[in-house]
Amino acid sequence: MALQEEFQRTGNWLFRWRSYLPLFLIVLVGLSMTNYHYPFGSRLYDWLWEGLCFLVGFFGMAIRAITIGHTPAKTSGRNTKAQVADKLNTAGIYSLVRNPLYLGNYFMMLGIVLFPRNIWGIVVFTLLFALYYERIIYAEEAYLRVKFGEEYLDWAAKTPAFFPRFTNFRRSGLSFSFRNVLKREYSGFFGFILSMFIVEVFGDWVISGRVHVQTGWWIILGSGFVIYLTVRTLKKNTQVFNVVGR
Repeated sequence: MALQEEFQRTGNWLFRWRSYLPLFLIVLVGLSMTNYHYPFGSRLYDWLWEGLCFLVGFFGMAIRAITIGHTPAKTSGRNTKAQVADKLNTAGIYSLVRNPLYLGNYFMMLGIVLFPRNIWGIVVFTLLFALYYERIIYAEEAYLRVKFGEEYLDWAAKTPAFFPRFTNFRRSGLSFSFRNVLKREYSGFFGFILSMFIVEVFGDWVISGRVHVQTGWWIILGSGFVIYLTVRTLKKNTQVFNVVGR
């Protein structure tokens, strides 16, 4: 099999299973916490660092929310079985960068990887992320090149793959739909909250040798679960999140 076809085949396989990447992320973070300790021995500094990790993760969620909120159905999303693109998104955030969802994924996962404050863990994660998503992006762009031809090539020639070029910005023709964001991103939101909770519990166990969960973390996990369960229930049993064309 030629290298080009091998890249595309591997990329399509990774595309189908990309939702399970956070499971490997937790393992990487766990290995990074073998010498975990409070920064400068201070619990206050530890809380501040945890807050920074949340901000980085929520920044990634915001990128994904902006992307999902302005795009039509059957383009950007969580489809896993095959590539889907009824139209080519070239406006809004897609005028800045070709893969905004994966950019958002990087910052969401980075928020978790930052938790142990292990520079080598961050470097390894970034390299693995680049290798993993490089294949996925290759497969996606091969599909888009065939489907949209010159339209795709013209857009790709002036739009970076991963590092935004803000001077390119063109406003999206679609208004922002918060309901569409909730419908499509609630599981990722809770996945991030749950991952942070697991890492916090493991970190305290490494330090003290026992499991001790502070009240604030139970509130964070409980609130995230209530939001997840509410949105999931409404999505499965009502039409409240259905938006025409989204």
